[in-house]
Amino acid sequence: MSGQSLLVPGKLSPARPVPASIPRPEYVGKEAPTPYSGPEVQDAETIERMRIAGRIAAQAMEEAAKHIAPGVTTDELDRVAHEFMCDHGAYPSTLGYRGFPKSLCSSVNEVICHGIPDSTVLRDGDIVNLDVTAYIGGVHGDNNATYLCGDVDEESRLLVERTREALNRAIKAVKPGRRINIIGRVIESYAKRFGYGVVRDFTGHGINSSFHSGLIVPHYDSPHHDTLIQPGMTFTIEPMLTLGTYEYDLWEDGWTVVTKDRKRTAQFEHTLVVTDTGAEILTLP
Repeated sequence: MSGQSLLVPGKLSPARPVPASIPRPEYVGKEAPTPYSGPEVQDAETIERMRIAGRIAAQAMEEAAKHIAPGVTTDELDRVAHEFMCDHGAYPSTLGYRGFPKSLCSSVNEVICHGIPDSTVLRDGDIVNLDVTAYIGGVHGDNNATYLCGDVDEESRLLVERTREALNRAIKAVKPGRRINIIGRVIESYAKRFGYGVVRDFTGHGINSSFHSGLIVPHYDSPHHDTLIQPGMTFTIEPMLTLGTYEYDLWEDGWTVVTKDRKRTAQFEHTLVVTDTGAEILTLP
């Protein structure tokens, strides 16, 4: 594995403004969102609005990823995605969600998820996850991907490649009439072939007008999560695989989750809608 030194918190820049003309999610300015009480199955009109939100989120992530290079700060990646979403009339869903201070999550190397963009400078050989969610038309679209920064070692490159494949396999397993735990069963069985850890405490989730609806989509084989998959359901799948343990530590910022053994981790995510025959990805650029 890469001999990179471990990450330390950087310096935060001031919160970026969002034009007043862009509608905010209801949780902005509050400690927590109002619990979702609506259905997990969405109507056609809501799904169409989610396609728009998903496309903008995917395009914003793609635009930010173009700037990943040694010497660039994670705060600069946040700026690019923030400006893209605002320019397209979307609110960056993470900004102000339970107090999160930035417009995307940037999780580098041993950071599993929820890394806060700051003055951290990317180095040659890093792997960088960007997690971008856009809110527009009253709904959210959520996606993430892990990118290579410069010359990345083979072990890390394979981890990234196989985590992407784990997501692809999970998406193919989504069928009406199956149970939601088929997703985790597929991911875990694939990850075990390579001795990877599968993070358990951070999961996929239902998404619609609510950023997190309450529906849980585990990435490991969990007999307790047996919700029936139905056409029209909208949720994310976002496996987090590690080179070592799935156990984690939390930084003092209350957000940044790092592997307990500080080994590297990768993640990929799409927002999906269940169709009559499978799943459609809503977060395509």
